[in-house]
Amino acid sequence: MTVSLIVGTRPQLIKLYSLVWALRRKDIDFYVVHTGQHYDYGLDGVFFEELGLPKPKFYLGVGSGSHGYQVGSILTRLEPLLLREKPKLVIVPGDTNSALGGALASVKAGVPVAHVEAGLRSRLPFMAEEINRVLIDHMSSILFAPTVYAYENLLREGIDLSKIFLTGDVMADNIMMLKNEVEKIRNEFSDVEYAYVTIHRAENTDNPSRLSEVLEGLRYVAEKLDLEIVFPMHPRTRKRIKEYSLERKLTNPRIHILKPVSYLRSLRLQKDSRIVITDSGGVQKEAFILNKPVVTLRETTEWIETVEYGWNILAKPIKESILDAVKKALHAKPVAVDPYKLYGEGKASLRIAQIVKDFIT
Repeated sequence: MTVSLIVGTRPQLIKLYSLVWALRRKDIDFYVVHTGQHYDYGLDGVFFEELGLPKPKFYLGVGSGSHGYQVGSILTRLEPLLLREKPKLVIVPGDTNSALGGALASVKAGVPVAHVEAGLRSRLPFMAEEINRVLIDHMSSILFAPTVYAYENLLREGIDLSKIFLTGDVMADNIMMLKNEVEKIRNEFSDVEYAYVTIHRAENTDNPSRLSEVLEGLRYVAEKLDLEIVFPMHPRTRKRIKEYSLERKLTNPRIHILKPVSYLRSLRLQKDSRIVITDSGGVQKEAFILNKPVVTLRETTEWIETVEYGWNILAKPIKESILDAVKKALHAKPVAVDPYKLYGEGKASLRIAQIVKDFIT
């Protein structure tokens, strides 16, 4: 009755925290498979140490590469492992290449798949994560929808109602469970007003003119709104800035470039900020849970409730648009709402674990 958890990236590792806790609470035997899609210590090893995650039983060592290479490599390396181990169920969280590769290998090996964060949609067909999440949802036997909107998306796409469960969000569980640990993290920027920034999506980093506009927008915010910029930089973003010779865009004493930070430190930096600026799905939701205004540098968001309640403003990656959106967000009066109630009251992981237990037994 063993369950296999397949992960490979920073956001997936973070989701493991409350999932692992809940599976243990329900006495479910499980093991972790790490694809190795993320392998840099700041995006991988630090989370195992900080969150006390179980050491992976198997490590595939896929590494960097194109979408096709990563998914193909996961398929090739994971399929024989699944045929040998014969888990009763594979759980894939999120929408990464590791999640898609894990789901594909599993169904080809005759192992049912459960998808955590099912039903999220950005409506951007060119977005790699959108392609991944749609494919995973339509090959999964169990779909754990974090929100009502996600649940309704799955119904509209014709997925069998018996497969879909409205559970709430495991990331909200994390933040609730780790609240005291976050408070213990030191913040060296606590005496200044700052915007917390994360930029990593390919559509913003892999186009030189677009990335240049984003960096100019951050400089505008620093200079015109008298805000410090605290910017933990993703390795891909750092690589592209160097490749496009954009380093001079960041030569401002108000802009503080950091190496990738741990999960707890990221939450602390968000909690103490005036505003969050990001293109991450996870970070915009974290900011909402922490009651922080957020500007998301995308045209749409899968976390619709963050916009509807006025906490999240979408902005085009153009310097003037970024500045205007930050001004608007700083002066907005969002609806007072309890995000934990929206996302399952801190019990999403326990609901998932119980459904998993019922399925495998």
